[in-house]
Amino acid sequence: MAPIFQNGANNISTSTKNMRKIIIGVMGPGEKATPTDIENAYQLGKRIAEQGWVLLTGGRNVGVMEAASQGAKANNGLTIGILPGNNDKGISEAVEIAIFTDMHNARNNINVLSSDVVIACGMGLGTASEVALALKSKKPVILLTDSESQTFFKKMAPVYLADNVNTAIAIIENIVGAG
Repeated sequence: MAPIFQNGANNISTSTKNMRKIIIGVMGPGEKATPTDIENAYQLGKRIAEQGWVLLTGGRNVGVMEAASQGAKANNGLTIGILPGNNDKGISEAVEIAIFTDMHNARNNINVLSSDVVIACGMGLGTASEVALALKSKKPVILLTDSESQTFFKKMAPVYLADNVNTAIAIIENIVGAG
């Protein structure tokens, strides 16, 4: 499936690219992640690190968060975890920079506002809230999800659709500019 983009999110500004590293947020289910979600997240993490981008997740040691962080670490990538609590209980061992928020689900806004691009890898209630917050903030959002979720969100706001990791990475390269 070719990426679909509808009216909206702009490319990352040149000034942003020159000032700091690009942060890619990978959001997805924790305990309810499917085997496909986990494999896609791991491969996303690896590819994000390969590109020299920073990976940001919810930081927990479960589901998409764990898999993406492990994938990035496998390629010596920098990983940031935005944790729900005020301690390291349940943190992924692959998280290099841990941000303890003590905000529980409210941390989702920090996740998306700190990311230059948000990828939804699978779908759950927390992921849906992150996608909605990202869209409200006019952040570029890539949906590597089921077709039902893609149909729902593309009716509401401009989104990119990906059916595999390679497509998602190509979309990010287009948004942030390759190299």
